[in-house]
Amino acid sequence: MGQDQQEDVRRDTFDALAAARRVLRTASTGGLGTVGEDGHPFTSLVTAATTISGEPVMLLSDLAVHTRNLKRDARASILLVEPGGEAGDPLAGARLTVVGRVVADADPRLRSRFLARHPEASGYADFKDFSFYRMAVEAAHLVAGFGRIVTIAGTDLLVDAPPSLADGEAGAVAHMNEDHADAVQLYATRLLGLPDGPWKLTGLDPHGLDMSCAGRSARLDFDAPIDGPGKLRQTLVALAGQARGMAA
Repeated sequence: MGQDQQEDVRRDTFDALAAARRVLRTASTGGLGTVGEDGHPFTSLVTAATTISGEPVMLLSDLAVHTRNLKRDARASILLVEPGGEAGDPLAGARLTVVGRVVADADPRLRSRFLARHPEASGYADFKDFSFYRMAVEAAHLVAGFGRIVTIAGTDLLVDAPPSLADGEAGAVAHMNEDHADAVQLYATRLLGLPDGPWKLTGLDPHGLDMSCAGRSARLDFDAPIDGPGKLRQTLVALAGQARGMAA
């Protein structure tokens, strides 16, 4: 390999899997594609969140056409765009198409995660015609710029979340938001360089933290995956210390 080629390799540090997961975790809305009764594709706008493993989660009404389509044929796709990519040139931002089968899921952790991302939905989440749905991911297709187009297997896109971390997630998120709001603020403003505001955690997983402020979402990735509550606490403390040590 020549010197110019070696320089190109060193400069190209693009991580397709990390980029795809970032889109997956930060996109709050998506274009849901379902199979219509006549066999044609039917696309609609939905709000989205994820399970702790990364599966897309939606709150859908039985009255909606897309829900009737899913009950007849669970095959679907959802197009997610990284925040900021929809402005200016909409084709310049990273986007991810996730393909799988969408099924109703009454796991209360889905409700907790979705409403943390979309608190406005709490006003109708308990209506009888609304239910939470989860996509069992089969594959994903990432477009993140020129030469950065990658198809990813569902098993690679999703992450393994230890049961202890999944069971304790809601409590850990509430604890940070209620007792350590100052640390959450520093995560956003100093570690991510985001504008000041009432930032809150909306979720966590083995690879990072999801946050939001006034409808804006953000992602803080960990330096290394965590494997349980003990490691989570150590990581959060270390991040807070790192943020406090940085100049305001």
